[in-house]
Amino acid sequence: MPHIKNALIRFRIIDRCIRNKYKQYPSKQELREACEEALFGSTDGANICDSTIEKDMFAMKMEHDAPIKYSKRYAGYYYTDPEFTINDVPLTEEDLSAIKFAANTLMQFRDVEMFKQFGNAIDKIVNRVSISSNPNDKDLNHFVQFEVAVSSGGNQFLPDLLEAIRNSIVVHFEYASFITGKSKNRSVIPLLLKEYRNRWYLISFDQTKNNIMTYALDRMSDLVITNESAQKPADFNPENYFKYAIGITADDKKAPEVIVFKALNIAAKYIESQPFHVSQKSVKEGKNRTTFELKILISEEFIRTILSYGSEIEIIAPMSLREDIIKRFENVKDVYHLI
Repeated sequence: MPHIKNALIRFRIIDRCIRNKYKQYPSKQELREACEEALFGSTDGANICDSTIEKDMFAMKMEHDAPIKYSKRYAGYYYTDPEFTINDVPLTEEDLSAIKFAANTLMQFRDVEMFKQFGNAIDKIVNRVSISSNPNDKDLNHFVQFEVAVSSGGNQFLPDLLEAIRNSIVVHFEYASFITGKSKNRSVIPLLLKEYRNRWYLISFDQTKNNIMTYALDRMSDLVITNESAQKPADFNPENYFKYAIGITADDKKAPEVIVFKALNIAAKYIESQPFHVSQKSVKEGKNRTTFELKILISEEFIRTILSYGSEIEIIAPMSLREDIIKRFENVKDVYHLI
């Protein structure tokens, strides 16, 4: 069974490589290395040989109608139908068995430190395959609805950017402004990949701006991995960069501030169950309100979170944040023509 499961995983790795428009026409060796690295963490050919990849592609053609062809011109493989993906092929009992096997394996390690941050994702996979073992159970959606995360795009850049980070290589890309939509070319040294609310961001040292900048992957295009090696900023620490951040806005050169706020009891229960930040603590419980304190960098993400609670939260300190919140509420009154 493990042999079959590995084959099914290889099929999807091969599919992903062939569909990667930034590394088109992968060779047999590149496909083998991608599969071996994903499954065994090596690329020396000790675990997967070229003939295995040949058999895999033949099986994909026969079992899944994958339109794989070899291009002599580009010395690599491609799909004759560029829209094809094995992900659109309905899951078989074998596929589902492989998923359940992998999910149950992950469950054994969900409390291990390096996997704790993925606990919710593991639970979702296990719950889905546990609720129904029938991959064609179309009635399930009438009785159970799972939260769906909308992909914003840009995920295809992750492997290349990770490799650039590991090797300290300069990358170029076109980046579309969130405000104007116009694109400009950026030249950066990638430092860190960060996920926030189902979006991926690249923390990098921008050579033109001479500063650490954050770029959303879904607004990138025409990514180019250069051969130019570069020195990363000596004072950049990826483990501490987001230590006092809420959201994607961070600055390790800026001092965090102590925030004190009061929340009505019902709101306080929500805030205690889902803290704004790891530094958050309850400092006083009153009859109607609870006082909280946390140490963070004030960001737009944090301000918008506070505003979402409306009158249920009152900022006590710092005064500058309190005044900002008051001003925003006054603007709301203007929008609704309130006196």
